[in-house]
Amino acid sequence: VLLLLTHRIQELVEACSCAPAHPQQLICDSALVIRAKISSEKVVPASDDPLDTHKMIRYEIKQIKLDLGFEKLRDVQYVYTPFDSSLCGVKLEANNKKQYLLTGQILSDGKVLIHLCNYIEPWDDLSLSQKKSLNQRYQMGCGCKITTCYMVPCSITTPNECLWTDWLIERKLYGHQAKHYACIKRSDGTCSWYRGGPPPEKEFIDISEP
Repeated sequence: VLLLLTHRIQELVEACSCAPAHPQQLICDSALVIRAKISSEKVVPASDDPLDTHKMIRYEIKQIKLDLGFEKLRDVQYVYTPFDSSLCGVKLEANNKKQYLLTGQILSDGKVLIHLCNYIEPWDDLSLSQKKSLNQRYQMGCGCKITTCYMVPCSITTPNECLWTDWLIERKLYGHQAKHYACIKRSDGTCSWYRGGPPPEKEFIDISEP
């Protein structure tokens, strides 16, 4: 069971494996978080080295003007992903209609790299709570630690920790908790799950359910 959990659900590929992570954690760990449409795609060399036979897919994107607060680059035109799914390459629909939430890393040459271990989802598949959390709540919890709970007993070991129980309760990673809750740091330095609704104040009441 734990071996299977090293793979993203529904993205089992031969050589690509990713450690389970809550969407908030993946977003906080990303150098770039954008909402975009895919205008076109092109297979290009992975590098300028003529001996390097690896290929990449270059997606031309149209960025939706939405300030998510995470961007370190503005007006991104292209994102790159390995050509092979075994190297964690991402296949996206280039039809200029479907919108995606894209997270990724910025390479030393300035290229934006995306892969299966990033959080990449069709925009319409995100819950309303997730969309709202992108603007403020996730950032408020980037200093928190989200720990995946696989089996009981599991307990909090540090004040800034939130237990992620989707796998334990629903036997899937992106369940109700991932879709509707954010782990937010409070003014006293502790972290707690917060469910959607209006943006949280500096102080808020703890919830009792996960």
